[in-house]
Amino acid sequence: MGDVQYHIRCKPGDVGEVVLLPGDPGRVEPIATLLDRPRLIARNREYTTYTGELGGRMVSVCSTGIGSPSTAIAVEELAAIGATTFIRVGTTGSIQQGVHFSDLVIATAAVRDEGTTPSYAPLGYPAVADFELVTAMLAAARSAKQVAHAGIVRSHDALYTDLHASRMPRREELELALQVWTRANVLCNDMETSTIFVICALRKLRAGSVLTVVNEPGEEAIDPARVAALDLTPMFRVALTAVQPLAPMRA
Repeated sequence: MGDVQYHIRCKPGDVGEVVLLPGDPGRVEPIATLLDRPRLIARNREYTTYTGELGGRMVSVCSTGIGSPSTAIAVEELAAIGATTFIRVGTTGSIQQGVHFSDLVIATAAVRDEGTTPSYAPLGYPAVADFELVTAMLAAARSAKQVAHAGIVRSHDALYTDLHASRMPRREELELALQVWTRANVLCNDMETSTIFVICALRKLRAGSVLTVVNEPGEEAIDPARVAALDLTPMFRVALTAVQPLAPMRA
């Protein structure tokens, strides 16, 4: 049992080099059904892990829960048992007028507006995606005729300060901050991408992030029924298609 990772409850040999990282444990099984011979590896806390095959290669899916701290744990423990390529597949809130509900966003980099990665590196250290993964995901999206935007995303910790900035005690400061990111051509907000990028860069691993937009810019509420009806399969397929031509990173 000594090799079993404390939080994800997986051990060496349980996961592939490639791991898709949804936040929601409920999204793990739908992704796993896109793999050949998927099997449940472990469920513990917010972490549910499945492993299957794609083109004869082991590929895994592990949920991270919400936010950067739990995401960092997942990435660290998966890397410790042999994973080398990580792709976040999640939802995001648009802050740009041209980025609409159900569009895909492929992150080229991320604003580190969260509290986890400063423990890893100073804020001047960039959170950037792996170039090969970005290129491959853009090609996969275009081949599938999916609307996809490539650019910078912002990862942060406080969802409701963004959604309800006008009602927060620090509303003027919060609204100004949001305007700054909009003017800086940041496409959207999530809560995990920057952490995956920073940890992977430090550990010499591959990192990518493809996100599905679940709002229209300026909305102060996310419609749960509309999001529940949204098909996330195109996002999952873009990630899975992108990893197939990549060379393994293991020696």
